[in-house]
Amino acid sequence: MKRGMLGSTLPFLIPAAAGLLVFRLFPIALSLGGSFFRTGLTGETEFVGLGNYRGLFDDASFWHSVWTTVLFNLVINPLQLVLAFGLALLVLQPTRFIGFYRSAYFVPMTLSIALTAVLWAILLDPNLGPVNAILEAIGIGRQPFFRSSSQALGSLIWLASWKGVGYWMLFLLAGLYAIPGELYEAAKLDGAGPLASFRHITLPLMRRPMAFVLVAATAANFTFFAPVYIITAGGPDGATDLLMFRAFQSAFTYTDLGRSLALSSMVLLLLLLVAMIEMRMFSEQG
Repeated sequence: MKRGMLGSTLPFLIPAAAGLLVFRLFPIALSLGGSFFRTGLTGETEFVGLGNYRGLFDDASFWHSVWTTVLFNLVINPLQLVLAFGLALLVLQPTRFIGFYRSAYFVPMTLSIALTAVLWAILLDPNLGPVNAILEAIGIGRQPFFRSSSQALGSLIWLASWKGVGYWMLFLLAGLYAIPGELYEAAKLDGAGPLASFRHITLPLMRRPMAFVLVAATAANFTFFAPVYIITAGGPDGATDLLMFRAFQSAFTYTDLGRSLALSSMVLLLLLLVAMIEMRMFSEQG
């Protein structure tokens, strides 16, 4: 019976498997293989083995980019999860205009990342931005935001969160809808209040959706690039020098494709490591 079911579903699995192989696994293998070569200015290619990786490990600026990328993800991933979960709980309530609120929270995701970057660059402009005009009006004073080494990374975190939180909210909202209402009714009959129901029913049953959102957000944020390229160019003073931007620079500014692929491989390695830690954390909670 099981063999017959597998035979009937195999034709439907082949296109998905082929897409995974061609568009995911093959580029990864190509990137890993290319990281062992070095391309000269005239286009000649030579095999250097681990030379590109040794060059990275001996470069202090590489370790600065690693720390900046890790710090960026340590802050933004849990922040987006908490904000998305809070919004999901908020829009779950049967209030008036709830459909409008859900749409409004999701709207930023419909904008392209380039347009989002330009929009936020205008909003947070130190001289002409409306955000600084409001801050000055209430007595806080104008802030440099993207032009400050102490505020630029935080500004990028809020930009990425504004764009992504509404999207992650949808997954968590689906998880909340999947929780049987009978569980809450039984808990209420047993005398459990809203806080106890949230702690003993909602949180445990939302563990898997939250794990998925956290890992998916991590994958998206480790490859965060366009706003860095458009707004900060890795500055000021290297404050936003994320690994993906450094990989882009190596390939298209310094024409060092091998080093760029080695950087991309390091991004993949770090992403897998962080994702494994996150999955382990959620599995231990269960």
